[in-house]
Amino acid sequence: MLTEPLPSTLDVRKAAARGVSVSGKLKPLDLQRFRPLLAADEGSIEAQLLFSRDEENRYVIHVTVAADVSVTCQRCLEPMPAHLTSDNTLAVVWTDEQAAHLPRHLDPLIVAQDACSLWELVEDELILAMPPFSYHNTENCLQRIADFSDPAPEEGTVEDKPNPFNVLAQLKPGNKR
Repeated sequence: MLTEPLPSTLDVRKAAARGVSVSGKLKPLDLQRFRPLLAADEGSIEAQLLFSRDEENRYVIHVTVAADVSVTCQRCLEPMPAHLTSDNTLAVVWTDEQAAHLPRHLDPLIVAQDACSLWELVEDELILAMPPFSYHNTENCLQRIADFSDPAPEEGTVEDKPNPFNVLAQLKPGNKR
């Protein structure tokens, strides 16, 4: 199934009044604030936005985002695949005061102008969906870390190093050599 690219901007109030549904794809290269969180620029991002009005006549947007990207494992520092999802309902408001009066189940989307950047909206949702730390499963990471470390010393090759505290033993009264 071929999906169109997500439009970059849209008048969210008109779209909500008409009950518009918009979906599309983005690339990590399109999202400049999200890119530094990734290990590579490859990946796919799919977004679906449903614009409507709720029972109290508020403009609302139901945002669903799914992304398959590459992040850095914090244990071995190697790239690893990550699947991010976000499912959120936003209420379009004009001011911070209006945002403060929204019910708890709605997050505010403050829109000062008619047009809203859909790419920035998707980017915000992805940044919030990122886990604070990404790790491979333990077996894969330990094997990768072992590849970078020195081999374990063999049991029979224990070197006799002089003890640096032997000099102190000579200074002890009653120990004359």
